[in-house]
Amino acid sequence: MESFFTETLGLSIEVYSFLLLPLLIFLARICDVSINTIRIIYMLGGRRYTSTILGFFESFIWLMAISQIFKQLDNWVCYVAYPAGFASGIFVGMLIEEKIAYGKVIVRIITRKDVHELIKYLNANNLRFTKVSAEGPDGHENLIFTVIERDRLEELLDKLKELIPSAFYTVERVKAAAETGSIPEDHGGLRVFTWLRGVIRS
Repeated sequence: MESFFTETLGLSIEVYSFLLLPLLIFLARICDVSINTIRIIYMLGGRRYTSTILGFFESFIWLMAISQIFKQLDNWVCYVAYPAGFASGIFVGMLIEEKIAYGKVIVRIITRKDVHELIKYLNANNLRFTKVSAEGPDGHENLIFTVIERDRLEELLDKLKELIPSAFYTVERVKAAAETGSIPEDHGGLRVFTWLRGVIRS
């Protein structure tokens, strides 16, 4: 790679070693750590094939970055770029994870207030829920469970704060969920594989 930049593109050794190479290592670390974050999310969600493919690219990028480090053992700038890229990759990966909002979550809502309007909202948006009458330290409580797609969570919480601002709620990630009486959702592979299986069966 060094010969390509120095001989083909005409960059000086100093520019390559102390500017371009550390920058490439920095960007490579951002990429592989970000992919690692997404891979873990899909792995916990049971997406085996997706996680495997992401793991391949993650390892490949890491190998390319570390190989350049070993070739430049006397270059202190690379030693700074490597951990800086790692730290930045964690931040970028978290941002990507928030944008993807993959998977389902279970929301538990506990309140002593009337939940009639909240139930109307859940029904109007086709959100399955279970309402339980419970007892707490202060007396009667309403307990509502619902499992929703994560990308709808913010909308639900905004509505909850609007209708019952004092309500207590918890949110947890769900690995898998299926409607009663229906076939459980398959999280084992890429969507294209699921589509191909459907075509073959038909």
